[in-house]
Amino acid sequence: MKLIRYLDSSGRVHHGSEQPNGSALRIEGDIYGTYRVTSEHAAITKLLAPIVPTQILCIGLNYRQHAAETGAKIPERPMLFVKGINTLQNPGDPIEIPQHLRSDEVDYECELAVVIGKACKNVSRSNALNYVLGYTCANDVSARDHQIRLGSGQWCRGKFFDTFAPLGPRLVTTDEITNPNALAISTTLNGQRVQNSNTSDMIYDVPALIEYLSGSTTLVPGTVILTGTPQGVGMATKPLPRWLRPGDSVTIEIEKIGALTNPVALEVVL
Repeated sequence: MKLIRYLDSSGRVHHGSEQPNGSALRIEGDIYGTYRVTSEHAAITKLLAPIVPTQILCIGLNYRQHAAETGAKIPERPMLFVKGINTLQNPGDPIEIPQHLRSDEVDYECELAVVIGKACKNVSRSNALNYVLGYTCANDVSARDHQIRLGSGQWCRGKFFDTFAPLGPRLVTTDEITNPNALAISTTLNGQRVQNSNTSDMIYDVPALIEYLSGSTTLVPGTVILTGTPQGVGMATKPLPRWLRPGDSVTIEIEKIGALTNPVALEVVL
């Protein structure tokens, strides 16, 4: 199933089941529990991120070629950092370049996002995918100046700004994606392909990440796991880095999921 979340003409939020012809049927109930797909056609006035995360767990340096382009060693275990739920952004809404706490080095990162559907703890690798609701596209937007030089040695400051986690446009359930580590993944910036890889290049695959993250830790429904980005980030562009600028358009595309596009704008400081 392809799940979407949307606003109707009265401003109410619903989930929907996207149909092959591009329309959608409204869903009643809890997508993490009991729900049903109704026969009511969804009256979509605005497409939203497919879920509202309960938490966002992120993995750094998880593609071999990305580690190589940055000159980093292969991590001995998954590298965890977090984003706040304030970072969520909808498809089509702008990625905002911070101005109050200014950043001049905002970067794109295409990522496969895993959404946990059932609470789990101490999960084995062999059983890990049974706890997944589905997958969506993510952009792990990163202010590299705050991540690397201005964050007191921690990555989170550079990852935690509003709008820095666009998700969407749909969540594809596990019956349609049985192997999350065999998907083409890319970023297109202003019409130019800048990242182009496959999730098979992950150092730690999705089951291994769930096993690690659930160790002595409960992953609640709605937990989003960002699984790392491949080579081609703006920070590593030669001869000069390519940072996001107002007026840019960034599209993250993942095989079997679709394309997530966001414009880029300056933060409005009141």
